[in-house]
Amino acid sequence: MTEEYTEITVVGEDSTGLIARVTTLLFERSINIEDLDQDVREDVFRMRMHVDASGMVTTEETLREDLHALGEDLDVDVQVRFPEDREARHVAVLATKESHCLERLLDARENGELDAEISCVVANHDDLAHLVPDDVPFYDIGDESGQPDEDWLLDILADHDVDLVVLARYMRILSPDVVFRYENRIINVHPSLLPSFPGASAYLQAVEEGVRVAGVTAHYVTTDLDQGPIIAQRALNVRPDDDADSLRDRGQPLEAEVLLEAVQMHLNGDILVRRGRTELREGVDPDDYQFGLPNDFDAELPDEPVDSVKRAEQSADD
Repeated sequence: MTEEYTEITVVGEDSTGLIARVTTLLFERSINIEDLDQDVREDVFRMRMHVDASGMVTTEETLREDLHALGEDLDVDVQVRFPEDREARHVAVLATKESHCLERLLDARENGELDAEISCVVANHDDLAHLVPDDVPFYDIGDESGQPDEDWLLDILADHDVDLVVLARYMRILSPDVVFRYENRIINVHPSLLPSFPGASAYLQAVEEGVRVAGVTAHYVTTDLDQGPIIAQRALNVRPDDDADSLRDRGQPLEAEVLLEAVQMHLNGDILVRRGRTELREGVDPDDYQFGLPNDFDAELPDEPVDSVKRAEQSADD
């Protein structure tokens, strides 16, 4: 959807009349619904709307208050993001025990590569707390086994007015309760060339399957594990003597690199999600980013032979 639309997200337990109550409130304030999508996962209901609020007969502050009051009455969470809200630059980084992606993001914050404020770092262990600067709050939301408290996580994200969530090797699956609230605003890095080898132990999967090229993928998070829209990828050769550990050692720098680039694309507003895949916004130069292999790699590929029959048919059609 275009940038001028206001986004309204409703998350909670499904109930009869919920959609009608919300849409009626908008109609009464002369707000036109341009797009509406709903889903239910693990008994969590989500409705997301893009609306044209340019002619509404109320103020932004009053609309927020009215929707939040309706949400309390319906026992659901209602979030409103006006176009100007999407200019926010508050990032939360989620991590577990692997440091490489977190360190790269913190370095980018210090050297100006990241045009955003890292508002907080959240982990389900305290192993990486010492890496986080004193001016960035660190939260350990895990219990003794590392199981995270997602209610606490949602409170933290709300308290810091977080606009983008970055999973820096956060080795936990986010529930729909979190994903639905930050749809197309959660970026993950996975150690494979998705859609190949989703889930755990991706490097081991690559070695066991005998692939010759492995890689890493930055993607938006959805409720389907490792199946969200792909943003960028990096590839590396699998050597004959590689095992999962040696492949991981060479893959981790690529994980950090591709995750940072995906975050930069999102923050720059250069990428959007349409029909389940990412696209560059109109006017963005593709050469500004490395989406996969280096931009000069095509020059190394052979250009002959090609299907001469098909080429002749195309020439005849022309």
